[in-house]
Amino acid sequence: MIPAVSSDAAAPAPTGLDAPGRGARRGGFGQAPVLIVPGLFNSGPDHWQSHWERRLPGAERVDQSDWERPTLGEWTASLAEAVRRRPGAVLIAHSLGCAVVAHLAQINRGRGIAGALLVAPADVNRDGAAGRLLMGFSPMPGRRLPFPSLVVASRADLYVEIECAESYARGWGSSFVDLGRAGHINVESGHGPWPEGLGLLEDLMGRITDSRTA
Repeated sequence: MIPAVSSDAAAPAPTGLDAPGRGARRGGFGQAPVLIVPGLFNSGPDHWQSHWERRLPGAERVDQSDWERPTLGEWTASLAEAVRRRPGAVLIAHSLGCAVVAHLAQINRGRGIAGALLVAPADVNRDGAAGRLLMGFSPMPGRRLPFPSLVVASRADLYVEIECAESYARGWGSSFVDLGRAGHINVESGHGPWPEGLGLLEDLMGRITDSRTA
């Protein structure tokens, strides 16, 4: 397990795009297409995914026709089409978007996907109103992902228990980061630009580069 990053820690030193030249040294944020994969209800303008979409070179959001009533077939097809248009993409998913990535990888065996950052993966088996919206995405695929991946989760997430998120990571063969009590890792939990996350993304980009040269 990658050492946990505390959400209560002091602001970190500049990472990722805030550190001049660092991205280029590890393979860079501009070397691969980036696809942003939001979850239920999309990610608003202050969400870290939206900040990153504006900031990362060439980043593109995977759009869905209905953000409020998701269906597995339509959401997976949208991601598959985005990957087809941008082969070799790094996927940056949040919440239900993580399930969409896992389902697509099971269908196409990871073809066209270079790697994935999977943040706060939603428990698609949970009860309640939100859980009923996600029933069509259950069960969560548990097969090992055929590309480098990193799962980031919180101990205070209303939408997934930390043990569930960690079990997803084990099944997927993903590295795992425990952010502590960081909520759902969204705007409400104080994750706007989220520079710590950019540092994690840069580490993943480095692993992707290493896997290609191994």
